[in-house]
Amino acid sequence: MLRREFLRSAAAAGVLASQHSLRAASSQPNIIFIFADDLGYGDLACYGSKLRTPNLNRLAADGARLTQFYSASAVCSPSRAALLTGGYPVRAGVPFVISPGDTWGLDENLKTIGDVMRSAGYRTMCAGKWHLGNEARYQPNARGFDEYVGIPYSHDMSPLPFIVNGAVTIPNVPVEGLTARYTEEAVDFIRRSKDGPFFLYMAQSSPHIPLAPSARFRRNNPMGVYGNCVEELDWSVGQIVKAVAENGLEANTLIVFSSDNGPWYQGSVGGLRGRKGQTMEGGFRVPFIAKCPNLIPKGQVLDSMATTMDMLPTFARLAGAPLPTQQLDGVDIMPLLSGQTAAVPHAPFLYMDGYHIQCARMGNWKLHVSRYNLPPYLRSIPLSARQNLPLPRPELYDVVEDPTESAESGRDQPEVVEQILGEIQRVMANMPEPVQTAWQETMKIPVESTPVGGYPVRIG
Repeated sequence: MLRREFLRSAAAAGVLASQHSLRAASSQPNIIFIFADDLGYGDLACYGSKLRTPNLNRLAADGARLTQFYSASAVCSPSRAALLTGGYPVRAGVPFVISPGDTWGLDENLKTIGDVMRSAGYRTMCAGKWHLGNEARYQPNARGFDEYVGIPYSHDMSPLPFIVNGAVTIPNVPVEGLTARYTEEAVDFIRRSKDGPFFLYMAQSSPHIPLAPSARFRRNNPMGVYGNCVEELDWSVGQIVKAVAENGLEANTLIVFSSDNGPWYQGSVGGLRGRKGQTMEGGFRVPFIAKCPNLIPKGQVLDSMATTMDMLPTFARLAGAPLPTQQLDGVDIMPLLSGQTAAVPHAPFLYMDGYHIQCARMGNWKLHVSRYNLPPYLRSIPLSARQNLPLPRPELYDVVEDPTESAESGRDQPEVVEQILGEIQRVMANMPEPVQTAWQETMKIPVESTPVGGYPVRIG
């Protein structure tokens, strides 16, 4: 049904025809990026879960699995903005979640991964949840994607239109069956694009609430309906992998799987502290699996840090595309994934909530400087009640040795606290003005430069 609707879109067909003329050499790998919604760090069997995820386990065994991979936000819209533009969400004009009635969206002056890949001759498709703006100028077809099938925001929002290349084909699509719909369209795109190269951004809606697995996946599960949704997600990945293999594309197709943030009410953080919407590790650290026989050695488990912002420069390098001129916070991580190096240097990673920097990671160390008094999405409490509160003392954790963030180390490492605070201050120079203002508010009660009792404290 959806395929027939797509074929009726003459505009999309015209765009595709023009892209055929730009096709580059076959050495360019096809790239598929699968983004789960609210999947926890500990929700896959290869990350310690008891759930049945055989397809993702196999993907990890055939490629690389990262143990310290991070989304750039703990909530939906900002995390997607960072992925697609290679910079922090605040640079993309998406510091907060976008609601159905909002008229703002992803900064139109920025290039997306779709733009970058299309400039290198790739056919591009977005299938699934967009959540980066509701108006046509913000939608995927205007942001570098030749084809788009999916929903404009999270499936707990309403009305929930299903969109095919800008046209609403179902005014209020049932949540049940969305995973299968996206999968069907993605598989069809792979078959039609086998002469390549192509880029598929598959943004699943699951396992975000409301939980609504297809009927065939409603069965006994150690994690109930949530587990059913995860297993259907794994099935979908299996269908993508199968389509790649059946079309003779396996050797030269990079398949990457990750999640936009940590789990919400259900799901496993894998022993980490915190959940979706929080700047603890459980809100930001997510699974990451990548497979490409021509590029990535099998069976790697990599402990080096990387982030979703690294995807744009990594994919651009593989496509042979120039980087966009916008400020990028990500780096090319192919030397890590290919086994050429044990780590790829990154600037300190900032954990942000809206415009507020709440934590920063440098090496093994993570410094907390502020924390909201309430997590987001407490719908019985007005947003005006949320306040970003500077911590009386910055809290320092070694999140490699102490991923639960339970053993505060600042008293023993005051020089590390000072160094990270200095690094945050250094990056302020090229941050948007609202971030600089928020940081000034956070530091209004200054941190004493000479530690008191061997530990920096706020004075005032």
